[in-house]
Amino acid sequence: MEKVILITGASGGMGNALAEIFSKEDVQLALHYNSNPVKLAESDTVGHFQADLREEAQVERMVSEVLERFGRIDVLINNAGISKSSMSWKTGADAWRETMGINLDAAFYVSKAVIPTMRAQSSGRIINISSVVAQTGFIGTAAYAASKAGLIGLTKTLSKELISAGVTVNVLALGYFNVGMIEDVPEDLRQVVIDSIPAKQLGDPSAVYKTMEWLISDEASYVTGQTINLNGGLYS
Repeated sequence: MEKVILITGASGGMGNALAEIFSKEDVQLALHYNSNPVKLAESDTVGHFQADLREEAQVERMVSEVLERFGRIDVLINNAGISKSSMSWKTGADAWRETMGINLDAAFYVSKAVIPTMRAQSSGRIINISSVVAQTGFIGTAAYAASKAGLIGLTKTLSKELISAGVTVNVLALGYFNVGMIEDVPEDLRQVVIDSIPAKQLGDPSAVYKTMEWLISDEASYVTGQTINLNGGLYS
């Protein structure tokens, strides 16, 4: 049976890259977006689903639409995220709330909405996307770092609640990759970032995909509650 994979933030850099790679496999894809369109075209095995993930009612409606279209959800990848950089004392309440809403609240709402169907199936995989910044901190990222650290705590609790139902929950703490938020970094500062990575290069989405491929497999059914670091040596 083809697995049904729901990817949030599928119109962003990392989400789009993962959707493209997964589309070459024997899976069905439910691709979430909000205001920006998804690049991967709809087909018999690919569907687009719109929702503002900060609104629980919209999340519940989206998940219902996915279930109506595909009949099940086997894998949830909580990928949606934003970063609004500023020093902590300059970070406004609106920027803080928006960052928490998209990076942390959304992952909770979507997970909460898909858990009943995964429990009923006695199987499922939830993969949250965090950041090395949650582990190390970085100047100007108070809201982002806090939201991504929250994902690690959420992962640990959900993993304990769900493993008896055959559902695993893990989190990937990503370093700097060649898609997504790095594209907003000026070229001169981008080289500074690269120089700070022991591997001396940005990561590629294929590494994220391969890690997910393993976590989704039956062989990884005993792996849950783990923070898996993909960061080129920035943190260990």
